[in-house]
Amino acid sequence: MLHPWDLAPADARQLQTQLRERLVLAWDDRPVHTIAGVDVSVPGDTARAAVVVLRYPELEPLEAVVASVPLFFPYVPGLLSFREAPAILAAWAQLRTQPDLVMFDGQGIAHPRGLGIAAHLGLWLERPTLGVAKSRLYGRYAEPGPEPGETTDLLSQASPPQLIGAVVRTKARSKPLFVSPGHLIDVPHAVGFVLKCVRGYRLPEPTRWAHRIAGGEQLPPAETPRLF
Repeated sequence: MLHPWDLAPADARQLQTQLRERLVLAWDDRPVHTIAGVDVSVPGDTARAAVVVLRYPELEPLEAVVASVPLFFPYVPGLLSFREAPAILAAWAQLRTQPDLVMFDGQGIAHPRGLGIAAHLGLWLERPTLGVAKSRLYGRYAEPGPEPGETTDLLSQASPPQLIGAVVRTKARSKPLFVSPGHLIDVPHAVGFVLKCVRGYRLPEPTRWAHRIAGGEQLPPAETPRLF
């Protein structure tokens, strides 16, 4: 355990600043045979986390787990991980397959203090993580071109600005995604893995599966991975 989760918001912000210094934003060319997607829904006063593991590069589902944990941290912008991470870690503890790479529906370092949920949990899980967010939390960018695969840089609001991610068009006539590294990966590889996991939808397959299962959707039997 890196730290307790039941912190006051001011202490949580201070901790984020400290943990940001421990991130490794480099790719070590490790082999990737499995990729997990992580998403959380919040029905009422409970966080429901789903982790879905897919074989890579085939993107066939191998395993899915779900955990529901009562919420004890308030909704505070920029402190999402303190609200949702306990449920994610409870789901993660059920996995039989330890994935080589993890995609989160959320931010990596594209965060005011450089520690979104993908970066934060990368330190806990000690494996490469990246964030695939549907909207911008932090940073400056120009709109990417209209074709799938077109990207622009996502830059910090510091002076001078730093590269913190990419804005990625994954589907024509759809809003782009905001991709940022979490831990043990850099921006180019984070973008590369996201684009290799797109199969005609706006979301890459790992987080698309996780989003559906976290939301409680009943998948067709032919698509349903094992639930433990």
